[in-house]
Amino acid sequence: MKLFMFFVSVLLVTASAKIFERCELARKLKASGLDGYRGYSLPNWVCLVKWESKYNTSAINRNSDGSTDYGIFQINSRYWCNDSKTPRAKNGCGIICNQLLTDNIDVAIKCAKRVVSDPKGMAAWVAWRNNCRGGDLRQYTAGCGV
Repeated sequence: MKLFMFFVSVLLVTASAKIFERCELARKLKASGLDGYRGYSLPNWVCLVKWESKYNTSAINRNSDGSTDYGIFQINSRYWCNDSKTPRAKNGCGIICNQLLTDNIDVAIKCAKRVVSDPKGMAAWVAWRNNCRGGDLRQYTAGCGV
């Protein structure tokens, strides 16, 4: 029964996932207080999400260390959420990883704020380090009115 309920919850989460439009996401992130949060401009956040998940709330990536990255920000199960599968997980955001896979990204934003508050900042995300850090990121919010 427990396994059945897990699969039902996965199906429900997948059914409510979405791919944001760039400007729609920029407006949501700005309204959620991410523009300037911990010194990172809104274009940094939109760039991060573009390269981590392609704006997809249902994105999942399994890593070679046994952890999994979840949702629009690709929050890692080793450090930030509980998926009941990752060995030695810390669950720094105090959430179940499936909460990161819905079209309501409020939980994901709250957890991303926690991640960026750690000493690594946005450098905690490989995609940000490789694609966004130090670049001209104006294109990520251009034309969005934010």
